[in-house]
Amino acid sequence: MRKRVLFFTGILPFVFLSAKAQGPELDPVTITSSINPIKASQTGRNLLVIKGERFAQLPVHSLDELLRYLPGIELQARGPFGSQSDITLRGGTFQQVLVIVDGVRVNDPNTGHFTTNIPLAPGEIDRIEILKGASSALYGSDAVGGVVNIITKTFATKSTVQKLQTTAQFTGGEYGFYSVNAAVYASNGKTSFGAGILSNNTTGQLQRGTRGFVNATTVSASVGHAFNEKWNLSFRSAYDHRKFAAQNFYTSSTADTAQETLKTFWNQLQVLRQAANNTLRVQIGYKQLQDSFAFNKLTPTNQNKTELWQALLTNERKLGANTTLTPGLQFINKKITSNDRGNHNVNLAAAFLILSQRFGEHVFVSPAARLEWNERAGWEAVPQLNLSYRSSQWQLRGSAGKTIRDADFTERYNNYNKSFVSNGQRLGNPDLEAERSFSYEAGADYFLANTLKLSGTFFQRRHKNLIDYVLTPAAQIPHNSNLAANGMYAFAKNIAEVTTTGYEGDVQFSKPLTNNSNLWVTLGLVWLNDESSNNTASLYVSSHARFQTNFAVSYTQKRFALSVNGLYKKRQQQKSSSPLIVPVTSDYVLLNAKAEAFILKNKLSAFTEVDNLLDRTYTDLLGALMPRRWFMAGIKISLAGK
Repeated sequence: MRKRVLFFTGILPFVFLSAKAQGPELDPVTITSSINPIKASQTGRNLLVIKGERFAQLPVHSLDELLRYLPGIELQARGPFGSQSDITLRGGTFQQVLVIVDGVRVNDPNTGHFTTNIPLAPGEIDRIEILKGASSALYGSDAVGGVVNIITKTFATKSTVQKLQTTAQFTGGEYGFYSVNAAVYASNGKTSFGAGILSNNTTGQLQRGTRGFVNATTVSASVGHAFNEKWNLSFRSAYDHRKFAAQNFYTSSTADTAQETLKTFWNQLQVLRQAANNTLRVQIGYKQLQDSFAFNKLTPTNQNKTELWQALLTNERKLGANTTLTPGLQFINKKITSNDRGNHNVNLAAAFLILSQRFGEHVFVSPAARLEWNERAGWEAVPQLNLSYRSSQWQLRGSAGKTIRDADFTERYNNYNKSFVSNGQRLGNPDLEAERSFSYEAGADYFLANTLKLSGTFFQRRHKNLIDYVLTPAAQIPHNSNLAANGMYAFAKNIAEVTTTGYEGDVQFSKPLTNNSNLWVTLGLVWLNDESSNNTASLYVSSHARFQTNFAVSYTQKRFALSVNGLYKKRQQQKSSSPLIVPVTSDYVLLNAKAEAFILKNKLSAFTEVDNLLDRTYTDLLGALMPRRWFMAGIKISLAGK
């Protein structure tokens, strides 16, 4: 392990180069930590912001793959090219990370396994903001480990300049792989339009009795219009279709040759009124997801349809030069129709208040409070306090807050509606209580000449009633009339208490080295430890990494570009239930590389790429086998005009 850690941290000397230019991603204006715009170093939080253009520069093919190599994020992948992955932040379960697009949540009410099915083409992205740690006071349920906020070009700002940009990337490779990533963005100074498509397709590498095929396509379009200096309207519509081999995605059974199809329809609307000291924002979102899952050819297909309605109202008010107050209201309706989980409906509502206060030149305080009502769980008060001290080169920060999360429909009702559930399956529990936790953290950031940012953070989260799956005899499970009498099942339970303690270190570096070259580096290290009052191992708490380092490097010069990303993770050993099932890998190294040659400056380039360069055999969860080495190549076209 030591040699592997030294290998990754060996890139650190490259970031200590002389620095002269501004690095815009190191301390940007962010909206995720306080809803209203504020410098990242004034939030009291550990924040990472990257530009959307990084997607095309790095060896990644989907948004979940991009997140996988960013500091502090652990991505537990079941398959390649956007088929399915779980996001983990600070050792939380996959349901404890909230993903939002332009401030509107996309987490599906059926299961957190669909969180990375983000209905957005990468070409529409302006930037991605990753907020680590407790955020339920602002965003409510699911924002336990952190928040990933994807901000798009048409929703980010008013159109003020004329611009036209078209990009397209075409990739082909082994195992019948072909990919298209194309986008257009246009603005006439008053109206902006963005649209894009991402399509990844492969017959897949050989698995046990099947192939790991993927057909995943996302199409999205949005428009923003400024009626005058105050009023702005933005609208987006998207369609996402994914069909993929899902062998051992959810079980460790040798009979599992599953396939799954997901169809997502997404619409969101934003009305914005901006005055000198008052910003009113109304956001409405609607999501429909259809899920079809077949365990094998002999079993009935699970058919699930979910709907998510939401409305969010915020009113940012500047009360002088140093004070901003933002009250807000939120309503959410979740619905499922399923032959497996049954038909269910739940409503949620909340009122919240956020204060951003500056004292003098260096001290910033940001308290927040939320009162949330859940039709199932009742009322809940959720407080949060963030503190920051910022000097010219240092930021000292601290945060403490409560988090909440209610069980999703799968945790409550999975396999609940079937006449018989065979041994070893995963079972929902309709009697689950909501999770509650208290989190606190303390950290420091060091800025060197605006090109290098070094961050260190200690954090701890104390959970009560944590929801996870625990292997349980059928006799100990309520509602067991449809179970095998002597069977063992992964049963959703409230684990009494779990304390997660950890340390994370981040490095961010961005600098033009000469007039024709640029170096961008991110590096993250995370150490975690869990202590549970329940001696029985639970599925997802035991799956996250105890140590992880991940990185991304991009070097660009006049005629050539090279990018590399990778990770190393170490976690608890997990045994396989059968010699035919690949066990969950206790530790592994993953490296990807991409080399690009510019044929026509800023217009045409060609590239080659190798994924899993070291040809590792590994799994992240259960027995879902991940691809080995994969070669591919392609071209990129970029056209810009006025």
